[in-house]
Amino acid sequence: MIRRIKALFSKKTPVVTRFAPSPTGLFHAGSYRTALFSYIYAKQNKGKFILRIEDTDKARSKKEFEDNIIESLKWLGLEYDEMYRQSERTDVYKQHIEKLLSENKAYVSKEDPKDAEPGEERRSEVIRFRNPNKKVKFQDLIRGDIEFDTTELGDFVIAKSVTEPLFHFVVVLDDYLMGVSHVIRGEDHISNTPRQILIQEALGAPTPIYAHLPLVLAHDRSKLSKRHGAKAMTHYRDLGYLPNAVLNYMALLGWNPGTDQEIFTLAELVKAFDLAK
Repeated sequence: MIRRIKALFSKKTPVVTRFAPSPTGLFHAGSYRTALFSYIYAKQNKGKFILRIEDTDKARSKKEFEDNIIESLKWLGLEYDEMYRQSERTDVYKQHIEKLLSENKAYVSKEDPKDAEPGEERRSEVIRFRNPNKKVKFQDLIRGDIEFDTTELGDFVIAKSVTEPLFHFVVVLDDYLMGVSHVIRGEDHISNTPRQILIQEALGAPTPIYAHLPLVLAHDRSKLSKRHGAKAMTHYRDLGYLPNAVLNYMALLGWNPGTDQEIFTLAELVKAFDLAK
């Protein structure tokens, strides 16, 4: 496994990582640990770290939460090289959705509003991806080889309309257009990967290298989340915690340098961190 990882790491593709939060709540240590690992990996490979605000959910996305994300990154010293808001990229998404429709890789589906899936908005028309019903396989730097049979996914929805794209589509297209080489994210996204690989293939986009991190847990061992008992990073700042102390703590949640060193500056983390561990 380590040999395969090193082979992937040795590719000449420029390293580009991204932190892609949705501004629907105050962000916590679990999310910012993902940002930290993405930042460190980009910097130790002389690459680029992107902040992408995923605010296509207009009903729940709030400016105050976006401000909190940016404020927290600044406090932690995680400087991003580029920043994007998905809400400002509607024309880009529209162009590529229309292309998939014209190539018959997606289609407008007339829906019976009564048959909406749980949690879905009741609509009479959506855009569905034409699933080729195949097996997809990818190598995860943490989990190893993972394979899915996508037949069970059916023709899944990628947009409400050409101007209302949904998560799976915009994530794939943005990663492609922004040159993201490594997607470092929580393991709860593993199940999203097969849909996203199918969309990558339809767009002619390369598949990035994935690293799905073990989750940070709440006190009851459920996933720590902004809606389940987690405190915002700014909460710890306001209590007087030092940003270097918080970064040090987050870095050691799921990673160990393999030495007796327990205290790191951000610069030392960039030198010592190993995604293979």
